[in-house]
Amino acid sequence: MAGLSSLFSLFSTSIKDIGIDLGTANTLVYVRGEGIVLREPSVVAVDANSNEVLAIGKKAKEMLGRTPESITAVRPLKDGVIADFEVTAAMLKYFVRKAIKAGSFTRPHIVICIPSGVTEVERRAVEDAAKQAGASRVELILEPIAAAIGAGLPTGEPVASMVLDIGGGTSETAVISYGDPIVADSVRVAGDKFDAAIVSYLRKKYGVLIGERTAEDVKLQIGSAYPLEELGSVSMEVRGRSAADGQPKNITVTAEDVREALLVPLKAVFESVHRVLERTPPELSADLLDMGLTLTGGGALLRGLDRFLHEATGLPVQVAERPLDCVAEGAGRTLEGKAHIPANARGAVKAAEK
Repeated sequence: MAGLSSLFSLFSTSIKDIGIDLGTANTLVYVRGEGIVLREPSVVAVDANSNEVLAIGKKAKEMLGRTPESITAVRPLKDGVIADFEVTAAMLKYFVRKAIKAGSFTRPHIVICIPSGVTEVERRAVEDAAKQAGASRVELILEPIAAAIGAGLPTGEPVASMVLDIGGGTSETAVISYGDPIVADSVRVAGDKFDAAIVSYLRKKYGVLIGERTAEDVKLQIGSAYPLEELGSVSMEVRGRSAADGQPKNITVTAEDVREALLVPLKAVFESVHRVLERTPPELSADLLDMGLTLTGGGALLRGLDRFLHEATGLPVQVAERPLDCVAEGAGRTLEGKAHIPANARGAVKAAEK
């Protein structure tokens, strides 16, 4: 009997609860009691002939745009939702096993963050993918709620907090009070659309074709949402292919070029923020004059975005301390009982009118 008790105790302690920020660009995994243990690109390399998965995560991302026709490097999530179910399930299974480092008998409780604008079909796809990855139980929470918790905002208090989480596929805005998402809005415009805007702009202005990895490098090195003195006339050399004759071509891209390229997607993000502000009750709007707007997600790292949004909204705007980690941290804190997530944050919320 004592032996069975010891075995049961060992089995119980081996089961780990995990929180997952399943992003279009990157996936982060939080293990209860350990914190964030995995950060990998949401990319999978697949053999086009056999459909065999060849690589996942960092190794697969290195293949983007550089593989023969027989190998396809794909991102199985698009605009924040699952675009390829089987590949997503395989990717999740790999990440979960890598994160928990346990035997095959372990079936973790998984909390996954989802955009506030997902449909019921899209929600079920996430749940099913997590179950195929080995989850014993799956819970879904809204990304902006998790982001606000991870950023350390007083989400459970009777005061309004506002968060804008800009990931790879979606931008999520929410006003939260007493743990409830009072009003929220989700647009499928984020980091990927920023990169696509740079690709389109350089093709139109310079007649040069570049890939998404090059566009991302341009954005990270000289991109901004607001004219900043430190950027000044900064520029960088970019290599691409001439749209006219297909020959390799070098061009010089300026910070002003990138800022102009980003105007359209940034306008869409601002309009989402504006819709939320329009729907926020007056009493809570008054709180926002003090609390301001907190930026999370990879898009929060775009230079000058805080100043751009401050001038557009009149609110104080600040970037979270570790914006890339906020969603995963928020999921983890709910697992550890450090944050209360009401039913609203796990289901549909009142969407801002479009």
